[in-house]
Amino acid sequence: MRARPTALALHGVVLAALIAGPLVYVTADKAVTLDINGSSHLVRTYASTVGGVLAEQGVKAGPRDEVSPAPPTGISDGLHIAVVSARPVSLEIDGTSQQIWTTAQTVAELARQLGGRFDAAYLSASRSARIPLTGMDLTVRMPKALTVRAAGRTTAIVSTDATWAQVLAGAGIAVGPLDVFSLPLPSAPQDGQVQVITRVSVRVVLRRVPIPFAVQRVPDASLYVGSTSVRQAGQPGLILQTWRFTLHDGRTVVGSMLSQRKVSSPVTEVIAVGTLARPVAAPPKTSVADLNWAALADCESGGNPRSVGGGGLYLGLYQFSLGAWRGVGGVGSPIDATSAEQTYRAELLYLRVGAGVWPYCGHLLFT
Repeated sequence: MRARPTALALHGVVLAALIAGPLVYVTADKAVTLDINGSSHLVRTYASTVGGVLAEQGVKAGPRDEVSPAPPTGISDGLHIAVVSARPVSLEIDGTSQQIWTTAQTVAELARQLGGRFDAAYLSASRSARIPLTGMDLTVRMPKALTVRAAGRTTAIVSTDATWAQVLAGAGIAVGPLDVFSLPLPSAPQDGQVQVITRVSVRVVLRRVPIPFAVQRVPDASLYVGSTSVRQAGQPGLILQTWRFTLHDGRTVVGSMLSQRKVSSPVTEVIAVGTLARPVAAPPKTSVADLNWAALADCESGGNPRSVGGGGLYLGLYQFSLGAWRGVGGVGSPIDATSAEQTYRAELLYLRVGAGVWPYCGHLLFT
């Protein structure tokens, strides 16, 4: 019995399908490399897309995860598929906290993702450290432009240090135990801040303070009126004082006396004042104007009309005592009179008592 043509044709289709089927099945099998967070292995797949391969391997990629190539991409033999899971990072940047998700696998990669300004930032973890899938906490301190002024010198600093104390130490700026700071050392530096350091030092000084001596005048009948003699030289006493001075940048701002002690007492100066009347000498035959008054003045006072000698007893060019000055009509003090008036009064005094009123220098009138 001959087969019908229709039946033969149907058998041919089935046979062709049976023959071609295995060939299609074999050619659909492809080898791809699947890399999951840096761990890779070779898989064989019949999936037609990257998403199919992931589903086939039970890999679930979330919306934050990174899949390369994209899930809709078709599969080719030898394709490399990488899946990087997003992981949470708690960032604290200069005291401000935030949480981000990142596919960066190392801290350095995360810094690059965050931007170039993080290249010089301080990071609490090593840049080579890996970021685990469970996430990590990361403290970041951005570089800050700071200025330090101390002892007349200004220093510009860029720092990521956490406190001003660390900034100064890192810049090699010494800090004294008494120094005063415009910004507290434990405080966190802020960009653009200026730290002014006042250098404080303390100096202890020993001062020698003299105690003035008193002057005692006693009458002496063995001396002519207008003559004096020092019977006991006066000596000042001495007090030693200890002072403490506080200096800001080298300038004294406050001083206080810590202690004082008396080392010696003053010795009173005793001056004998003559009370013996002088003999009246006959006036010289020469005119008083011809006498050498300049030599006398130079000897008595060094030519200084305001000279004061004998502990305040003798005054002016010719070292008048106040009694002698007023005895020849002088008013007030000789040192307040002109040189011409002082010479005039000296001439009157000479005419009255002679050159003996100047026992040491009187002879110079005749030179």
